[in-house]
Amino acid sequence: MGELMRGERLQIMLAPDELSALDDFRFQARMPSRAAAVRELLKRGLAAEGFPIASMEMKSKEFGVVERRVAGKRPR
Repeated sequence: MGELMRGERLQIMLAPDELSALDDFRFQARMPSRAAAVRELLKRGLAAEGFPIASMEMKSKEFGVVERRVAGKRPR
């Protein structure tokens, strides 16, 4: 396999439950690193059908990996 050139660095902040979900996926899928797991999830997400397109007005904090549940309320 040829060497991949990755010239851009992307830094993200994750909540503990998001990091746990990422690590669970990584180990279940036997990914070599968190970065590889994130790339795989991005690839799967971009290939999915029917996912909503983010509007330009949405803020970064409105996006998350896992939905947080409030006691007594169902996630949207």
